[in-house]
Amino acid sequence: MDEELNVTYITLGGHVEVPKYRYLYFMIVFIAYILIICSNSTIVYLIGIHQNLHEPMYIFIAALLINTVLLSTNIYPKLLIDFLSEKQIISYKACVLQYFMFYTLIGSEFLLLAVMAYDRYVSICKPLQYPTIMRKTTIIVFLALAWLFPACQLVGLATISANQKLCDFTLKVIYCNNSIYSLFCVSSRAISIYGVVIFVNLGGLPVLFIVFTYTRILMICYQSCGEVKKKAAQTCLPHLLVLINYFFLIAYDVISVRLESDFPKTVRLIMTLQLVLYNPLFNPIVYGLKMKEISKHLKRLFCQDKKNLCCQD
Repeated sequence: MDEELNVTYITLGGHVEVPKYRYLYFMIVFIAYILIICSNSTIVYLIGIHQNLHEPMYIFIAALLINTVLLSTNIYPKLLIDFLSEKQIISYKACVLQYFMFYTLIGSEFLLLAVMAYDRYVSICKPLQYPTIMRKTTIIVFLALAWLFPACQLVGLATISANQKLCDFTLKVIYCNNSIYSLFCVSSRAISIYGVVIFVNLGGLPVLFIVFTYTRILMICYQSCGEVKKKAAQTCLPHLLVLINYFFLIAYDVISVRLESDFPKTVRLIMTLQLVLYNPLFNPIVYGLKMKEISKHLKRLFCQDKKNLCCQD
């Protein structure tokens, strides 16, 4: 009982007119969550069952889509509960956990995109060495680092944040992000420096590496025959589209926290929903339609389903 009394609750004040639109919000987010799970899981399933998709490039795509589902699951169930609740609140410990998972998975997303860029670089620029470099062991190490490295870096920041004294108990957001720093009684210099180091490690360096890698690929393609250019366009374009899309959405997340008082509440809600809605639905569409082999298997899957329905009729 004493533990329950000592729980600190945070109000999520980014919601707009929940009593009036609660069921509309709930249905939109619920349908979006189901679509995210189904679309991402379908492509992961296809990659898993088809032997010709058991290549490093497709394995990394599957890992990216699994990461997207985990990121959505960190946010959507709590959103759905909040829409049906009288008060949109969360315990501070749960808030810190959501914040930790959110930025850990975002960091993993950038690292997975960097690994995918490296895979394309080796495939196009060093094709003869590709089987030697991209071995099964290498793939496992890359995937482990992509998920463990962000978690190891952020666990310290989350621990420090969890032990800070709070003087404010309202966040102007609908889920816990780095705006939790505004709750602290005293701004922590250690957290600020630590945060910048993590941002550079998990965001800045991977993006610079990706830009460098694709610059090298473009230089090689410019000097090569049409077949190499075609291969590069088919496999690299989806990765670039996802990176550009993700970069701008994350840039909004960072900027909106710094300038939160300058954004109208409704605009902030719409933009925040885009961050958690647009990208998880964008990834499977890009990889499902732009990646030739995945697109081929998707068409066969849906054609087979249509034939089965016709046979049942």
